[in-house]
Amino acid sequence: MDDFIAARAQMALSLGFHIIFACVGMVMPFLMAFAHWKYLKTNNEVYKGLTKAWSKGVAILFATGAVSGTMLSFELGLLWPGFMKHAGPIFGMPFSLEGTAFFIEAIAIGFFLYGWDKFNKWFHWFCGFLVGLSGLASGILVVAANAWMNSPAGFDYINGQYVNIDPIKAMFNDAWFPQALHMTVAAFCATGFVVAGVHAFLIMKKKNVEFHTKAFRIAAGFALIGAFGAPLSGDVAAKSVAERQPIKLAAMEAHFETEKGAPFIIGGIPDQEKGEVKYAIKIPKVLSFLVSNDFNHEVKGLNDFPRDEWPPVAVVHYAFQIMIFFGVVMICIGSIYLYSFFFKKEWLNKNWLLKTFLIATPFGYIALEAGWTVTEVGRQPWIIYGVMRTIDAVTPMPGIQYSFYFFTAIFVSLSLIIIFLLRRQIQMVPKLYDPTDAQFNDKNKKS
Repeated sequence: MDDFIAARAQMALSLGFHIIFACVGMVMPFLMAFAHWKYLKTNNEVYKGLTKAWSKGVAILFATGAVSGTMLSFELGLLWPGFMKHAGPIFGMPFSLEGTAFFIEAIAIGFFLYGWDKFNKWFHWFCGFLVGLSGLASGILVVAANAWMNSPAGFDYINGQYVNIDPIKAMFNDAWFPQALHMTVAAFCATGFVVAGVHAFLIMKKKNVEFHTKAFRIAAGFALIGAFGAPLSGDVAAKSVAERQPIKLAAMEAHFETEKGAPFIIGGIPDQEKGEVKYAIKIPKVLSFLVSNDFNHEVKGLNDFPRDEWPPVAVVHYAFQIMIFFGVVMICIGSIYLYSFFFKKEWLNKNWLLKTFLIATPFGYIALEAGWTVTEVGRQPWIIYGVMRTIDAVTPMPGIQYSFYFFTAIFVSLSLIIIFLLRRQIQMVPKLYDPTDAQFNDKNKKS
């Protein structure tokens, strides 16, 4: 494996793995805090057990996210020293603030886990809510750093030197808000569907049905917020990309020729050499409208840009199509659930609805990983868009493929450990978390 490819593959693997835990850390504490709020308002012990069960899951995933995030920070310096040499002083602020948010999150989750019956009940609840706020802040701050790579700001590039550095302007660059908004909404959607799918499966197994039904409905509510918010945040993000990175937009749509009234392409197989898309469904003028609210707006095609600045068109296009497809599927599932909730309540307990959520368990994270592929691969060949090429930032150190193999082994091991720990948590629901279960009451009597 070429060292440059190995370095990119290692970053792709690390980011793809870490992004799951970053999103869980942004959203799962809010589910936990909502269940806790329901317990405080209703005094229903099932909600208390649910809060405790989810809090242990948050702790497990928080610890894993801390490990993978630390590995990523080392990889930036190890694999991309040319990038960090120049970029570090410019966009270091969001990383330092992210570290602060991480420490607040760690303290808050400690207070929450060990604060039962020790703190004022509302202060205890706030500690759990603070875990969510700090996790959300961490995710947004990291996205700010990534957004800077897509929309570099806060410096002047003169004669190969980075001067007049303004870290505030760098952090709040033009891509920051669209990326942060879309990422946050996607995190709620992906995490909500995963949690809802797990609890739907356990309801179908007839295990602790009341407990898992309450969990399912909370998670489904959060999933719907994300699913219905994604097209709105995606529209904001797409308009931003069209303005700042027109070549990325062209790759997303496999749009080769500049034209007014550009069509929106669904599916298709792009042929980069011939500059065409085969077997695609084209909806006239819709792409022009999506990027400008004008059906006759001119959209630049890939052929207007130098070939050596093209990203891998097929990868970006397929990833964009995958994101759109699963996003639409989740909106449809959300619409069925809403209709059931308001007009057909008897459907809520039907196996077919639960199976739908079970099947959709991975859809949110598939869409999210595809979206990040669009963001990262669509920026190539630049590591700092329009300023520094990725190949110029890679380490000259040989043998990077062995580092890639080593880190892959670590991530596979972490995945297996997480599966084991979360599975054990689910198995302990009857004994530790569900007060309506006979095993829970027997255990309390013995203790």
